[in-house]
Amino acid sequence: MDDFTRKMAQAFDAAPIGMAVSHHRVLDMCNTSFAEMLGYDRANLLGQSFRILYPSHAEFDRVRDIGLKAMEENGSYSDERMMRRKDGVPVWCRFRARTLTPDDPLAHLIMSFAPIRDQLDGAQLTKREREVLSGLSRGLTSKEIGRELGLSPRTIEDVRARLLRKFEVKNTSELLSRMSYARPTN
Repeated sequence: MDDFTRKMAQAFDAAPIGMAVSHHRVLDMCNTSFAEMLGYDRANLLGQSFRILYPSHAEFDRVRDIGLKAMEENGSYSDERMMRRKDGVPVWCRFRARTLTPDDPLAHLIMSFAPIRDQLDGAQLTKREREVLSGLSRGLTSKEIGRELGLSPRTIEDVRARLLRKFEVKNTSELLSRMSYARPTN
């Protein structure tokens, strides 16, 4: 390995955010930050489908297509999403991807994952509030979010109302706009 390649490998591994490279949604390589953020040893992630990092098969399938058009058009995509740690705990993170193959975006992706803190605009978010925000950002109804979380739609409505008061907004659209969950960025 030449000096430049060695330094690049060290920089990749030491990056302060999670970084990963995949081929058709199978993890080819990742750095220490990525593995630690998700509670895995790096060796146990390599060669695995990204499926193990999502809460359900449905969520894994859903996220597959959401950034494809953007990557085909300009080679990159970004959003905020929930990932699942090895211990099952959800991790809310900023996801960014760049494809090296725009004609087949999932063939070769370079991605970064940065955990999002539990506090936004000075307001502390509970785990339940993050879960409900995640569902709202995906366009789910209270009934659908409740089904995913094993809660009643009324409970979801209560959490939604609490979020509206906490962030002093009038409706869910304003909440999502303020949180910037509704607008993927490139």
